[in-house]
Amino acid sequence: MSLTKIESEVVDVENSSENIYKYLSDFRNFEKLMPHQVTNWKATEDECSFTLNGMATIGMKIVEKTPFKKITINSNGKVPFEFQLFVLITEKSANSCTGQLVFESDLNPMLKMMVVKPLGNFFNMLAHRMKDIK
Repeated sequence: MSLTKIESEVVDVENSSENIYKYLSDFRNFEKLMPHQVTNWKATEDECSFTLNGMATIGMKIVEKTPFKKITINSNGKVPFEFQLFVLITEKSANSCTGQLVFESDLNPMLKMMVVKPLGNFFNMLAHRMKDIK
């Protein structure tokens, strides 16, 4: 198996890196960012679980926070595969930043073929929704 890396687009956000970081540091806020394909959303500040398009239940846990720059999330509980997800925030000015999601997992070639495109689309959609954070 080899490391699979899926990177969302880098999205310009008209909000401070501090505001975006604080919002995304709490999984209870993520529900507002999720597409309609996500069901059974459950969250505490540091852990969440949800079902994606009736396929699989995904659990995640925030394991590290670097203020205003990076949030590291690991798979948690029953998941089809182990992964890490990085939320990267780069300050551009007092009231603007960029956001990007980077996913890493050791996937077998069959699983990789099935998940790279839907996960890429999902992470791009989440990245673009960072623009809507008030």
